[in-house]
Amino acid sequence: MTMPSLEETTVEQAFTDLENEITLTEKASSEVKKIMEANKIPETYGLRVGVKGGGCSGLSYSLGFDAEQRENDKVILKEGIRIFVDPKSLFYLSGTQLDFTDGLNGRGFVFNNPNATKTCGCGSSFGA
Repeated sequence: MTMPSLEETTVEQAFTDLENEITLTEKASSEVKKIMEANKIPETYGLRVGVKGGGCSGLSYSLGFDAEQRENDKVILKEGIRIFVDPKSLFYLSGTQLDFTDGLNGRGFVFNNPNATKTCGCGSSFGA
C-alpha cells in the first residue's frame, strides 16, 4: 500500500487518521462506564478529552463529560463511548492511548502520549 503524498492528503483525511489513533484501553473504557453509571450521566453525553496550556511541563491534559459536542469538535466512538476532541487538542493527542491505573503509585486515568517530549512527575502535564 502506498501512502498518499502530502499534497494528496485532505484535511478531512488527516483528521480521520488522527481520530483512529486515539484509543482507550479496556480498563479505561470500563472505568468511564462505571463513572457514568455511578453519577447517572446519560449515555448521550460524551467524554471530553483535551489539551490546554499550563502545568509544569507546558501543556496539561483535561478530561470530563459534556452534554453536547461543540462547534468544530471531532466525535470519536470507541468502546461504545463518545469522545469529544477539539481540533487543536486532536493534533497533540494523535496516537494517544487513554488508560486507567489503580496501582501503588495512585489511581486515575493515564495518557500514554507518543507526542510528549517531556512529562512531569504528576503525569498530568507534558511538553511537545
